[in-house]
Amino acid sequence: MGIFQSINTTGSALTAQRLRMDVISANMANADTTRAEFDADTGEWKPYSRKSVVLQNKEGSFASFLDAATGKTSGTGDGVKVSGIVKDQTPFELDYNPDHPDANEEGYVEMPNVDPLREMVDLMSATRSYEANVTVLNASKGMMMKALEIGK
Repeated sequence: MGIFQSINTTGSALTAQRLRMDVISANMANADTTRAEFDADTGEWKPYSRKSVVLQNKEGSFASFLDAATGKTSGTGDGVKVSGIVKDQTPFELDYNPDHPDANEEGYVEMPNVDPLREMVDLMSATRSYEANVTVLNASKGMMMKALEIGK
């Protein structure tokens, strides 16, 4: 394990959690957007679809392949990466509002599949993970500073 591996691992987690918070913010901002994307097939507007971030472990660094080839396994990972941002396939909710400009013939409006409560829970989870990774980064930095003071 290199001296900067913990910082690189923590940095990848910080980047992933920040993206997660950005996507959650976009979901919350568009919770009432009924015209988010145009469907060219039907010629109608579709409501906003909730998005979520898919994370996976980061693999494929040269050092990890070299360690695997030589039989050295440290048990530590290389960090995390975003493998994609996917749309939630939950069906849209129908809201009865015949005066709405996007209402269908029966008076129902398709509303986005964004649940504000779920988004707040996800946001709290991402925030706590971000804070924990900042703590790890500060601890790693402190250990490196103490190691530099040994040589005095």
